[in-house]
Amino acid sequence: MQPIAANHLLAGIGLADASPVTAVVTDSRKVVPGCVFVCFPGQKVDGHDFAAAAFQAGAGWIVANRPVPGVPPERLILCPNSHHAMVRMAANYRTLFSPTLIGVTGSVGKTTTKEFCYAVLSAFGPTLKTEGNQNNEIGLPNTLFRLDDTIRYGVVEMGMSNLGEIERLVRAARPAAGIITCIGVSHLETLGSRENILKAKLEICAGLPDGAPLVLNRDDDLLPGAKLPARLRPVWFSAAGDSAADVRALDVRDAQDGQTFVIEDRAHGRFEAYIPVPGRHNVGDALAAWTAAVRLGLDPARAAAALAEYQATGMRQHILHSGGVTVVEDCYNASPDSMKAALVMFGQMPLARRAALLGDMLELGAVSEQAHAQVGRWAAENGVNYLVAYGPQSTLTARAAAEAGVETVHCTDPDEAAARLAAWLRPGDGLLAKASRGMQLETILQRYYLLQKKGE
Repeated sequence: MQPIAANHLLAGIGLADASPVTAVVTDSRKVVPGCVFVCFPGQKVDGHDFAAAAFQAGAGWIVANRPVPGVPPERLILCPNSHHAMVRMAANYRTLFSPTLIGVTGSVGKTTTKEFCYAVLSAFGPTLKTEGNQNNEIGLPNTLFRLDDTIRYGVVEMGMSNLGEIERLVRAARPAAGIITCIGVSHLETLGSRENILKAKLEICAGLPDGAPLVLNRDDDLLPGAKLPARLRPVWFSAAGDSAADVRALDVRDAQDGQTFVIEDRAHGRFEAYIPVPGRHNVGDALAAWTAAVRLGLDPARAAAALAEYQATGMRQHILHSGGVTVVEDCYNASPDSMKAALVMFGQMPLARRAALLGDMLELGAVSEQAHAQVGRWAAENGVNYLVAYGPQSTLTARAAAEAGVETVHCTDPDEAAARLAAWLRPGDGLLAKASRGMQLETILQRYYLLQKKGE
């Protein structure tokens, strides 16, 4: 974070002097002299309990929801909502810089699309990106606080759990182009309907300038019927080759550790592309990133070549080989849409036999039972030979898969799940692990790897 005057950073939140601020922190262990420390009340830990210690450690300003003993009133910035204060500070800091940013939202594929954007933009200059899945009202501000004078491009991911959140985030980030990947059923529990999810995702329009490209998925069933602001420039992409799309993928083929395809763009022509990741859904994410970059004026051929520099992050679609078994670690998140895409991809991989470790998908509300049962049927349709289901809702996945002829076991204990996989898998086989982040499937995989090594 470059130095910014406190009264500029805190404008609209509270009164401050012009002393320089070089950091905004939410963890008292990261306090540096003159920083702003933001208190977040939580169910387990309340930041207000650490505010006095943060001030004594050198924090120049404390942003809090209530008075804090030990913090002088002149150094205390009271606000009703710490999340909103973080976003406002990020918006104030953003005004110091003028990089070209792309904003990404959608129910599925946000992080993958963001990483493709980063690969493309990085070919043209120093680029900032959202790290990991830090796409909320704390994560996006922390991304913007990493802006400095050297950054020419950037891509920010925007998630939400309720209406209004994306609008606040996009107004702070002020991207030059927006991407909506698709409208799924994630957060159906809080928003109630896919139509409300669509409404929430369309909030990205609020922070785009007049004439900005809005890149949209033509293959989605809801987006083509959405009412879009006339002041924006919609650009449609299709991984399925829809002739009505402005940009589409043609001649998609499996290649060494990835896929090749032809990008056909009505405005710019045809370009060969390669992405180092399997799965047809990833072609769509790559198309979205390429389309946004090109509509912002970047060279189409150079952008197409840069897609090959994509790198998977964390536990998302991470493919590794362990003891002769091909393991697809996709443990970071899951929804019905991403489960289906992962299973289709897994079914297309050249493997002797297929095992899947599938866990619960969270926040699905009323459609949860139907969705978990459907995952079991998708597993069968895509060649899964052995299914280890993990989690209470996944009993429905196990039952549906078993009814479709898949050898299935349901586990509630991580050690049992790991042992079952280690006993079944052999060299030449494949393993797909996928569930919502809260299921922590990586713990089962770690135990599986240990058992595998012991058996060698």
